[in-house]
Amino acid sequence: MLNIIRNNPKSMPKPVGDYSHVTRVPAGASLIVTSGQIGIDMNGNVPDSLTDQVNYTFVNIKKALESEGLLPDNVIKVNIWATEEIDWAYFYLKWNELFEGDYPSMTIAYISALGLPELKIEIELWCAST
Repeated sequence: MLNIIRNNPKSMPKPVGDYSHVTRVPAGASLIVTSGQIGIDMNGNVPDSLTDQVNYTFVNIKKALESEGLLPDNVIKVNIWATEEIDWAYFYLKWNELFEGDYPSMTIAYISALGLPELKIEIELWCAST
């Protein structure tokens, strides 16, 4: 098992969400990066609501991890871009289903647009593996 260390230094304020301030990856680990995962179904449909897009985004994240033989524990950094206010109660429900309390580092940004006009959220993963 890869010894990824997640830390919230006592000298810093507590995270404002479910993430770790610092994630340390051991020497010799391989880096795996995904493209931004979006809220699209297998037929190429993008739902109108952000909540539905969040749901499909997490489905696609799980599939991307599985395709590389990775577990959520392998995720070291998550970058999130959204075009409208996220329903954090719903988002964290999906987030905690995936990470179960062992949180990667995270950056979130609200932006004016993503690559397609109908997209409201995109999530990129940085992962480490042996």
